[in-house]
Amino acid sequence: MTDGRPTSQDVHEAGGEPAPEAPPSAAEVRAGRFSAANMVRSLLPLIVICLAIVAWTTWRQSGDEALHTVDPSSTIQLASARASYPVLAPADLPDDYRVTSARTDAGNATDGDPVTLEIGYLTPSDEYAGFVVSDDPESGAVGAIVSHAEDEGTAEIGGETWRRVTTTRGETAFVREVDDATVAVTGSAPDDELQVVAAAVEPYSN
Repeated sequence: MTDGRPTSQDVHEAGGEPAPEAPPSAAEVRAGRFSAANMVRSLLPLIVICLAIVAWTTWRQSGDEALHTVDPSSTIQLASARASYPVLAPADLPDDYRVTSARTDAGNATDGDPVTLEIGYLTPSDEYAGFVVSDDPESGAVGAIVSHAEDEGTAEIGGETWRRVTTTRGETAFVREVDDATVAVTGSAPDDELQVVAAAVEPYSN
């Protein structure tokens, strides 16, 4: 039995069209906009900023951890034991002058052979300061500093008179002669930091 009203089947059989669906509500439209893809696109700038902060922090921390420092004591001691002149070296520098290299050719030296000692520092401004002492007139370490250097006068540092020169690399160097040896301090560090290293130079005693 029926109530006399046409059914959807009757409509189709009669060749009629189904009734149009109602348009989505405003709430349904807003919900559709918050799809997973849209949420990712909205959060992407925030994710990028967070990753950049993490990368920067990691880089700053790893910079100090990656810095390789050395203890120059054994190298200085070896140079002093083999050299025929009183070896000098910087002593009691502030903690923010970190030794990054120390080398000498004294390992193969016999009595009377020239000896060269080199020590490299990272200064408080993260620049390089190098110390060299040698009684070898043909030492490449000394020659790289004084050869063709431009004389800039003198400077009183640590109670000693040093010659101030500009190297062919355009860097300042402070140089003086002690007995038969040449002592030099140079590098990319500013003059005041180089002078701190030069003022700390004294005869080595173990």
